[in-house]
Amino acid sequence: MNKEKVDVLVIGAGPSGTVAASIVQQAGYDVKIVEKQKFPRFVIGESLLPGCMQALEAANFIEVLEAQGYQKKFGAKFVKDDFVCDYDFSDKFTKGWEWTWQVPRADFDKTLADALQGRGVQIDYETSVTDIQFNGNHSTTTATGPDGTQKQIEARFIIDSSGYGRVIPRLFNLDKPSDQPMRKTLFTHIRDEKRMLGGEPFRITIVVHRPGVWAWVIPFSNGTTSVGFVGAPEYFEQYSGTPEQQLRAIIASDPLISRRFEGMEYLFDPRILEAWSISTLQFYGDGFVLTGNVTEFLDPVFSSGVTLAVNSSMRAGQLTVKHLKGEKVDWEKDFTAFLMQGVNTFRSYVEAWYEGTLDTIFFAERQDEEIKRQVCSVLAGYVWDTDNPYVKNHDTALKRLARLIKIDHALSQ
Repeated sequence: MNKEKVDVLVIGAGPSGTVAASIVQQAGYDVKIVEKQKFPRFVIGESLLPGCMQALEAANFIEVLEAQGYQKKFGAKFVKDDFVCDYDFSDKFTKGWEWTWQVPRADFDKTLADALQGRGVQIDYETSVTDIQFNGNHSTTTATGPDGTQKQIEARFIIDSSGYGRVIPRLFNLDKPSDQPMRKTLFTHIRDEKRMLGGEPFRITIVVHRPGVWAWVIPFSNGTTSVGFVGAPEYFEQYSGTPEQQLRAIIASDPLISRRFEGMEYLFDPRILEAWSISTLQFYGDGFVLTGNVTEFLDPVFSSGVTLAVNSSMRAGQLTVKHLKGEKVDWEKDFTAFLMQGVNTFRSYVEAWYEGTLDTIFFAERQDEEIKRQVCSVLAGYVWDTDNPYVKNHDTALKRLARLIKIDHALSQ
C-alpha cells in the first residue's frame, strides 16, 4: 500500500476545503486534499453573501473569481403578493464588503480547486476515505482511488470539509439530529429570456408562494437562472408526475413566477433535495476539526451555507496553523463558540422566516431605517457583528420588533 506524509489533510474540495487548504499552504505547510467526487459536479448554494468575501479574500481567491465574470449581487428582494421588501447591501449596519456573486456552483467550486492546484496543492479526485486512525494529534487515513487502489496518508492534522459526506462524523458516530423541521426543495436551471427585466440580475429574489413555502430566483451571468421551491414535503405530494411536471405545475400556480418562467426551457431535469438538516456532537477533537456543512446546515432561505462554510474554514485554517506552530489553541472558545455565534444567528432568522415573524417585519407599512440597516447586515452574512442588536439579541429582537409592528398597525387603524 502506498504511503504519503503531509502536514495537513483536507477532506473535501468544495469552497470550505479549498479556503482552509489555501490558508494552511500560505503559512508554508504541506497540504493535500482528497475529494470523493469528480469535478465539476452540481451542488446548490448558488447565491453568496458579502459576509463570505473576507474568507475568499484571506484565501487569495478574489482575483481568480473576478476573472470568471460571475453575476455580481448587490442585495436581496422579498416578494409577497403585491408587497415588496428590497435590501441593498450597501445600506447595511456593519462595515465590510457590500457585494458578492451569484454563481453556478459546479463552475465556482472547480475554479477555486483549479486555482489551488495551480499553486501546488495536490487534489485527489474520486477518492474516498474509508478509515482514519488517530494517534494523539497525528493520524493515518486510508483512502481508495478511482481504480480501487488504496493508500495511506499520514498527517499532523485533518480538516474535514466533506460537506454532506460527513466523513469524520460518520466514521466516529458523531452525527446528531437537527432540531430543524424536515423540508424539501425542487429546483432547476432555466434559460432565462427575461433576466434583464427590473434589475433582477443584481440580486436574489425570494417569493412567498404559500404559508411555509417559498421560491428562489437566482440569475447568473451566463443567461440562465436558478429557480427552486422549498417547503414541507407534504406540499409537494399534491403534484403528480415527473419532477419536471411537478415543477412546471407549481410554477404555473404562482402568478409572479409563472409570468417570468412558464413554458421556458429547463437546462436539466429538476432535482430534489430533502432532509438536509443535520448536526454533530463535536466540532473538533485531537487531530481534527470540522468545517462547513459537516458541522451543521440549516436551510437555504438566507443563503447561509457558503458563508458559514468558508468563515468556519478560514478560522479552522488559521487555528490549524497556530497548532502546527506549537501555539496553544482553545478550540472551544476560538472555534466552536465562534462558529455557533454565526449558526445560531442564522437559525433565529430561519425560524422567524417560517414562523411568519419576518413576514411581519419585511412587509410592514412603515420601516424604521436604522432597524432595516441592522437586519440588512444579517441578510448580508455579518452574523458575527455583536455590535448589531439584531445579531447580539438574535433570539429575541425579531419577535419584539414584530410585536411592536403589529401594535403600531392596530393603533393606526
